[in-house]
Amino acid sequence: MKKLFTAMSLIAMVVLFSAPSQSYGQSGTLLVYAGGTQTRTIDQIIGADTLTGGVQAHSVYQLVSLDTTYLLDATITVKSSVSIVGVPGSNGQLPCIQADLVGTAITGIFFTFNGKGTRVNLENLYLLGVAPNNANNTGAGQGVQVSADNISLTVFNCVFDNMSQFEIAYGANGCNFYINNSKFRNGIDVASAYYVPELLRSLNGAGNWSTDTIDIKYNTLLGVAMGPVETTGLTTYMNFSHNDVILTSKGPFWSEREANLVFDDNIFYDTYAVGESKGEYTGGWDEIKPPRIPSIFYLAPLDSATGARLLGHAITSPADSAAAEAARKIQVKNNAYFWSSGLTTFWTSWNDTAHVDSIYTPVFMNNETAAMFSNSTGYPNFVQSGNVNSDPGFGPSIDEVLNPPGSVTNDGVGLLAWIAAVRGGTGTTQYYAYKRTQVPQPQPGNWVPTWPLPEAADLAYTNATLKSSSTDGLPLGDPYWFNGITAVKQQQLAMLPAKFELSNNYPNPFNPSTTIKASLKSAGAMSLTIYNVLGQVVQVVDQGYKPAGEYVYNVNMDRFASGVYFYTLRQGTNVVTKKMLLLK
Repeated sequence: MKKLFTAMSLIAMVVLFSAPSQSYGQSGTLLVYAGGTQTRTIDQIIGADTLTGGVQAHSVYQLVSLDTTYLLDATITVKSSVSIVGVPGSNGQLPCIQADLVGTAITGIFFTFNGKGTRVNLENLYLLGVAPNNANNTGAGQGVQVSADNISLTVFNCVFDNMSQFEIAYGANGCNFYINNSKFRNGIDVASAYYVPELLRSLNGAGNWSTDTIDIKYNTLLGVAMGPVETTGLTTYMNFSHNDVILTSKGPFWSEREANLVFDDNIFYDTYAVGESKGEYTGGWDEIKPPRIPSIFYLAPLDSATGARLLGHAITSPADSAAAEAARKIQVKNNAYFWSSGLTTFWTSWNDTAHVDSIYTPVFMNNETAAMFSNSTGYPNFVQSGNVNSDPGFGPSIDEVLNPPGSVTNDGVGLLAWIAAVRGGTGTTQYYAYKRTQVPQPQPGNWVPTWPLPEAADLAYTNATLKSSSTDGLPLGDPYWFNGITAVKQQQLAMLPAKFELSNNYPNPFNPSTTIKASLKSAGAMSLTIYNVLGQVVQVVDQGYKPAGEYVYNVNMDRFASGVYFYTLRQGTNVVTKKMLLLK
């Protein structure tokens, strides 16, 4: 367990619990400005603000400039718990961090977090991979890299624009990722590397990284080539819900070995557009168990290593393998998927002519995966329902990405020409994009990306059925093209809590279970955490993005010793802590 504070009196400890989570010795918030008399880049400012041992001197860095970008000349590397938070403008505009030119090179990775067991929060930020001269860091542009075990990363209300390698990558075990209410646009490398980037990518290296939690909700991926998730080892818990995945090159879900997975209420539009070649279909480099028809959602049986992690002991018999599969809980409900006529016509034409490389076109769920859901004996906790082939009715500019009109500049060759380059074996430096962010040349003294995002109007789709057929009453896909929480039905709005509040647990004292009630007045990233009297985290009850509402938790502390514990509810700057007593 991570020690957050040194031992101290209970009175002093309650005072400290009202501050953000931070490492010992850190102070509060540092305001960070861009432009004007500020000549240092953001990496120089944050990089210089450290204590002995490389711990950040401040726990919160608040970006407040909206009239110009924060230039990034080198990777910001952080080893302590930290929040880097932008202050949005009145219209929602976000402070922008822009990859800079250093000589002729473009900054590659924006952030690297390498503090084992730390907590990192990125909120209200626009990360732009387009340099001041409009060049893109092809093959090396990354938003975030996590490189130490047990890091918890929260990304909330951020834009990742033109990251050419990975938006978020990790090479570590036991990490938690909470990625909510964010936009990922134009993550494209080149046609010779059509399988990157991804929103979240488990890096190659030491082996298959095991992951604790992946929570990806209320996001849009538009023109991000590979798609949302690529993991290789066992993921203990994943929630992938209420996301838009639009105009991707390869499969959106390359993550086949989950223990617990909720995959609900998403929209997939023109995804897996390059399909599979004959070699990919039979060789299966992008799937664990070839040959299989490419599909938006697919699973594979656990191998012995991931099965052993799930059971907690080695797989030594078929009975062990069966027990591991029976322990998995997978839910796939109310997803919409659609391939436009422009794309399907292209596929038909390509496969009807004498091309060297045919296209195996995708489906929502291939036969092998569907058979797992039909096998209630081998997979008793697999459930799928309500997944439909239905056109959302996006605005006209979305389909223009397939074959841009001649008046469109800087958006590459278009998706159809991209597919032809990939499947024809001629792909080199071609790319496609949706209204790629462009810096005026010569660059003015103050410049920021267009806001609102240019896709905002055309992603508020027209299909009324999809707006009302989810598991929770919100429109399918990313509901935050519908003015945020106002997309919730009016009767639900009437029941929203009036304030941020943490109730007294009951019963108290308790043995071994107690109930905690939390009220969130507004949507946002939150956490409910239990600490012992030394300030050590003993249990994270809940963490991640939550809509406004009332939440009730039944907490079991049977494995802990009798004594005083503290439980803390955090959301943004709102923090409240209360005390409870476990008596055995």
